[in-house]
Amino acid sequence: MGITSVSVPILWERIDIGAEMGYNQKVFQIRQNGGGSVAKGWSREELALLGRTPLFHGAEAEVVRRAAEDPACRRETFGREAVIYSPERFQRCLGVLLQGRARVTKGPLVVSVLEPGALFGAAALFHRRARYETTITALCPCAVAFFPEEQVIGLLSGDRILCANYIRYLSERIHFLSRKLESLTAPGPAEKLSRCLLESAGAEGTFSCSATELSRRLDMSRASLYRAFQTLEEAGAIRREGKTIVILDRRVLEH
Repeated sequence: MGITSVSVPILWERIDIGAEMGYNQKVFQIRQNGGGSVAKGWSREELALLGRTPLFHGAEAEVVRRAAEDPACRRETFGREAVIYSPERFQRCLGVLLQGRARVTKGPLVVSVLEPGALFGAAALFHRRARYETTITALCPCAVAFFPEEQVIGLLSGDRILCANYIRYLSERIHFLSRKLESLTAPGPAEKLSRCLLESAGAEGTFSCSATELSRRLDMSRASLYRAFQTLEEAGAIRREGKTIVILDRRVLEH
C-alpha cells in the first residue's frame, strides 16, 4: 500500500485495529490540533527514530519524510518468535526495526540483539546469492520498515550524507564482526565476556540480558558464564543487578 502525506495542522492519535485484522498493525488518525507535516501511517516518534538510524543520521527531516512516504517503503509487523529473515526466506530490502527487539543468530550462535532504530538486511543487497547469512527472530511483537534495494540505490545516489552514512555503517559492521570473531576465539570465558560487554554496553555503561541468552550469545555453558561473572566481579570490573550488568572499570575489561 502506498503512503501519502498531509500538510494540515495535526496531532497523531494512535489506535489499534490489530484485534480485527489479525495482527498488531498501528494506524494513526488526524485531529486538528498542532502543526507540521507527517507521513501518513508514521508517528512523529517513529519518524524521529528513523532520522536517528545509521542511514538517516544528520539528514534533513524532509529527506527522512520522503523516504518514509515513498510507496516502495513497506511496514510490516511480526509476532513474538516470528522469523523476520532466514537463510531461505528474506527480501532484497534494508530493514529498520521500529518497535520491539529481535535476535540475530548464525546456527546456534547468537550474533546480536536488535533494538529499535537498528538496521538489518545489508547482506541481502547488491548481490544475487540465493541465501541470507543469518536468521532474525522477533523476541516480542515487532514493527519493521523495509526499504527495497532500488529505493536504497535512489537514496544513496541522491544524497551525499546518506551515501557516506551507509559506507560508515558497513565499515562499522566489518569492525563489529571482527570483534565478534575475536570474542569467539578468546582464550577463556572471562575474556569472551569482557569483549562482549565492551561491544554491547550502552553509553551509560550498562548491558541487560538474561544468563540463558548471554550464554547462547557467547557459545558457552551457564556454569562457565557464572565463573566469568565471578572473575570480573572479583576484579572490580563489573557489578550485577538482576539481568543488568554495570561496567565499573572498562580498563580491566580491556586487558
